[in-house]
Amino acid sequence: MTWMCCQFSELSSLQLYDVLQLRAAIFVVEQDCPYQDIDGLDIHPETRHVLHYNGNGELLAYLRILAAGVSYPDVAIGRVVTAASARGQGLGHQLLERGISAAKSAWPEQDLYLSAQAHLQHYYQGYGFVTVTAEYLEDGIPHVGMRYRES
Repeated sequence: MTWMCCQFSELSSLQLYDVLQLRAAIFVVEQDCPYQDIDGLDIHPETRHVLHYNGNGELLAYLRILAAGVSYPDVAIGRVVTAASARGQGLGHQLLERGISAAKSAWPEQDLYLSAQAHLQHYYQGYGFVTVTAEYLEDGIPHVGMRYRES
C-alpha cells in the first residue's frame, strides 16, 4: 500500500491516467454527471495530488489540493474520491487526513476550503470543517462551501 503526495510534474503518465480514470468512473459515470473534469487546475505548478495505491498497483483513493488564489481565496481540497471497490474500509478517512496534513504542511498559515456535496457535510464536519455557505448547485448536484481552521 502506497501513499504519495506530488505535483503534476512528478506524476508518471500511468499515474495521471489512473487519476483521470478514477475521477471519471466516479464523478461522471457513477454519479451520472457529465462535466468537464479536466479543468486546467491539475497542471498548476502549486497543485498537489494525493494518491493511494494498493499492493496490486490499483489507484484506490485520490484528492487534489489547490493553492490559495488558484480557484478560491483559500487553499482548496477537492476531487476527493475513493474507488467503489475500496469503500467501507476507512480509506476515505485516511485520504482526508493525509490531504489536510499535506495542505497544512505546504501552506501552514492558510485556511482550507472545500466545496462539499451537501449530503457529506456532516462527514467533513467530523474533521473540523464548518459550513460557510448556503446550499448551491454545482454541476446539478447540491453542494455547500466549507472551511477548516485549526483550533
